[in-house]
Amino acid sequence: MGRFERWVLVGALGAALAGCATAPRQAVAPPPPAPVPQQLPYRWTQGNAPQAHKDAVALFGPVALKPGDSLWAPSIPDGEAKIVIDLLTQTFYVYRGDRLAGVSTISSGKKGKETPLGFWAVRTKKVKGFSRKYDNAPMPYMQMYDEKGIAFHAGKLPGYPASHGCVRLPLKFAERLYGLTKIGTKVIIEG
Repeated sequence: MGRFERWVLVGALGAALAGCATAPRQAVAPPPPAPVPQQLPYRWTQGNAPQAHKDAVALFGPVALKPGDSLWAPSIPDGEAKIVIDLLTQTFYVYRGDRLAGVSTISSGKKGKETPLGFWAVRTKKVKGFSRKYDNAPMPYMQMYDEKGIAFHAGKLPGYPASHGCVRLPLKFAERLYGLTKIGTKVIIEG
């Protein structure tokens, strides 16, 4: 080995040794995993209710409604109305076209009288509806979507499921909603 090669070897060894640290290295912790969104225990969903909640947060910011509260978009979009009801969170969403127009608290069917899940459509509308089953109880701004008489309408909102199967809404919300829907408006109930 010639003189030049020895200098290259010594230089390489010196560089290798200089790269070794004598002090212990600080361990860098990996970043924490991204939080997994809390999945609610839906009995049945096609993803409409969780998406409606995301749309509400995008439109209004964090949504923390108290019983009887509702919110409307600053301007109501054009298009056909569509209703999404989330029984798990006791929340009602109304869309026009593909944009959220309003959100409200509800009171759905209590245990033993649960509001049915599924895809429905508004069948009958009456400003002054009355229950045929329950002592002619008033159902203001009634929109029936079930052949057995289940509807959404204005009513008491205690903050939990308390009806005989109907979906109760705040009076002013039900009144405004009545003007946005028509016979055949799609209703999706998840929970």
